[in-house]
Amino acid sequence: MKELFAKLNIRKILGYALYMLLVLIFQTMFLTQIRPIGVCCMFLPATVVAVGMFEDPVPGAVFALILGVFADMAFVENVVLFTVLFPVLSFATGFVCRFFINRRFFAFIFTSIAALAVTAVVQMVRTALSDAWSISMLPTVVLQVLWSIPPAILSYFGPAKWIN
Repeated sequence: MKELFAKLNIRKILGYALYMLLVLIFQTMFLTQIRPIGVCCMFLPATVVAVGMFEDPVPGAVFALILGVFADMAFVENVVLFTVLFPVLSFATGFVCRFFINRRFFAFIFTSIAALAVTAVVQMVRTALSDAWSISMLPTVVLQVLWSIPPAILSYFGPAKWIN
């Protein structure tokens, strides 16, 4: 038991908790209000990618799981979408960064774009399963990914890099 507490870094845990709170506030209070062409920006997938990239896969997935639970509570249209999706994205990013790619900005942007695209496609599939699927959903997916890239850049230079 003593070894478990020796491995826990309380400062890092509190830093990530504060980071999670700020990201959720930024996403739910600010970014959801700015909707050019009716498309909402999604900043949270880039956040879980950043944490998965700068931490190991398992701590990144734990952070993403907790963030996913709170994100599902913040967005009333989701039940468990982010709770399942975010840990998978963070773990996959951490795994790929550990063995295949570096932790530089260029790799982060492409990984974030992939995570944003996966999130948008999963949201589209979820909507298509509950309603009738339409080809008009594809431009919305593309616009959401493109609109989410500028705030995603903040994730790389944000607290995830400093806390680690």
